[in-house]
Amino acid sequence: MSDGIRIRKKPGTWVLRACGAVLGESAAVLELSEAGLPDVLYFPRADLAMAMLEPSDTRTTCPKKGVASYFSIHTSAAVIEDAGWSYDAPLEHVAEIAGYIAFDPEKVTVEEF
Repeated sequence: MSDGIRIRKKPGTWVLRACGAVLGESAAVLELSEAGLPDVLYFPRADLAMAMLEPSDTRTTCPKKGVASYFSIHTSAAVIEDAGWSYDAPLEHVAEIAGYIAFDPEKVTVEEF
């Protein structure tokens, strides 16, 4: 744990959906807890339907994690802009989240399977 951040494997199998479409299912989800913020689930890219995710031009910088790149979700029903983000080169103390994508809980549904 560093800078008030804790990362741990989330037990169970988790399903990610958007507009009724399944974007992924994983038993390798990480949960990132950061002081003063809601916990965030990170899905490994290998367990996601990456064909449904399109990189966007949006970038943000977090002083505790680094530069985040965003993804829009494309389903047959809708395009959901900037619904997910990842840290391709996270800061050293959060290196475990490299290769993972987190999603805005107001734009997707995450359920334990």
